[in-house]
Amino acid sequence: MLHKTKAIVLNHLKYGDSSLITSIYTETHGRKTFLIQGFYKRKSKFHSTFLQPLSLLDLEIDVNPRRELQRIKEISFAYPFRAIPFDTVKASVALFLAEILYKTLKEEESNTPLFDFIYHTIQILDMKDMGVANFHLIFLINLTKHLGFYPIDNYSETNCIFDTVNGRFYQNIPAQYSDSDRLLSAWIHTLLNTSFEQLETLQLNHFTRNGLLKLLIDFYHFHLGSLGEIKSLPVLKSVFEE
Repeated sequence: MLHKTKAIVLNHLKYGDSSLITSIYTETHGRKTFLIQGFYKRKSKFHSTFLQPLSLLDLEIDVNPRRELQRIKEISFAYPFRAIPFDTVKASVALFLAEILYKTLKEEESNTPLFDFIYHTIQILDMKDMGVANFHLIFLINLTKHLGFYPIDNYSETNCIFDTVNGRFYQNIPAQYSDSDRLLSAWIHTLLNTSFEQLETLQLNHFTRNGLLKLLIDFYHFHLGSLGEIKSLPVLKSVFEE
């Protein structure tokens, strides 16, 4: 059966001599895997620019529940990027977030609030001029709302240590936690109260940014199971080194 849907590209890999398999998050069917035969042939209508990380597409798809690999009949850009493919920082952020989404989005059914969140925040990344270096941190925090483990923001002078197991702040235990733990926990509280429109207000050096990223990835690991090696992580960190 044919369906028209908006979609977000997560991942792709070559299959055989001329074909390609791509994982795409669709508005109507959740995550689906598609086979594009003849992708690498000269006359193919499927250009490589369509499958850049986090590309926002309009698709007509042929979905058969009994078939593992689905088919794309028609493809076009729903929102052509103006900056992400041409900006090293934004391209690195998009590559990292696409890998995180590839590892975390598993449902093969529609989830409109989750799809809308991802779709619109990708547009923000493309259009945003200031604060992009911290975009992925705000994205990871807000994505947890849709994945079911958004932190409880009970931060205070006494509840000043963020616990990744329970997703809330607890009292400091000097023998267990350091000044670095308190600093990162305070920044977690700040991230929970910062919108995408306020990104430029976050003044983070790359040491603190990397520390927060590690803390958030640990948070994801605990609540979703191991994400395995995140191959885009070294590239992302190197882009923001001062």
